[in-house]
Amino acid sequence: MKIAGFDIGGANTDLAIIDFEDGEIKNIEVDFEYLPMWSNNDDLSHVLIELIEKICPVSEIDAVGISMTAELVDAYDTKKDGVLDVVKKCEETFTCPIAYVGVDGMLSKEEIEKAPLKAAAANWIATAQIATLISDNCIFIDTGSTTTDIIPIKDAKECAIGKSDFDRSATGELVYTGTLRTNLASFLDKVELNGKQYRVASELFAQTADVYMVLDLITEKDYICDTFDGEGKSKIDCARRIARVVCADLEMLSMEDIVEMSEFIHQKQVEQIADGLRQVHETQNLDLIVTTGLGKDILDRPAAELLGLEVKSMGDILSDDECTVAPAIGTAVMMEKYLN
Repeated sequence: MKIAGFDIGGANTDLAIIDFEDGEIKNIEVDFEYLPMWSNNDDLSHVLIELIEKICPVSEIDAVGISMTAELVDAYDTKKDGVLDVVKKCEETFTCPIAYVGVDGMLSKEEIEKAPLKAAAANWIATAQIATLISDNCIFIDTGSTTTDIIPIKDAKECAIGKSDFDRSATGELVYTGTLRTNLASFLDKVELNGKQYRVASELFAQTADVYMVLDLITEKDYICDTFDGEGKSKIDCARRIARVVCADLEMLSMEDIVEMSEFIHQKQVEQIADGLRQVHETQNLDLIVTTGLGKDILDRPAAELLGLEVKSMGDILSDDECTVAPAIGTAVMMEKYLN
């Protein structure tokens, strides 16, 4: 049986196609595409088909599982509207069996229509399926391009206190910060450079992808989102944007200055994630951290180590590319169980 699992985010749509044989995973193939749902949500159906066709003919897919976080984008007045629009587009796209990840497990179209918010931002439920393969008792951290999920697992079941993004933002289980798309001014008020502290400009000048390009922690291939100024993604382009954060430019600051600033910024984002992790750790008394996502080594491991916690990576059982789309893999796994 060949199952496609999609994780439809606000900025990226991720795909995992898994071949199952007697309930066992025989092969996993993954891909993703940048799709800004706040402006291009009408392209969703096309992107879903296009992603599958890069791997195999759509006719080979036996079932499709969907998780989503795109319902929060400002193209929709409410999250309910977003969920129902995504479901409508998915139902119009596929004729094979389809179901959706919700906080209580997989849900049919009819069940979603009765309680749409059960599917809102529930992709972390799918990721928990993969984390339990490493440990039945742990906290997994999944930092993607935009957000960080920090989810406790006990006795092989997720035990998050919050069930919605709103609730989880209070429990430490959601930190709205990511490896690529986070505005630096959202978590900085000052930047240290050459022994001085410079207050930052609260503008859309630079994002975290710019910092991690300068520090050689990501490549241009990883930098899949748009830049704030519409310019390129080279290290010089990124450095130019970072300089603007302190109202400067590359005639005023050297590349060495930009690297020093970037190292400081990196540490501040690690501390931001560590703050959420500390809250979950103290609440749940779990000491093993399992990391995944694009930021697993860039942000999550340093955050756990900052707190003196034991760290394992989903990279021990998945490739880096698979870790980046872990919710899509978990969604396909949940769909296979749902069918059987």
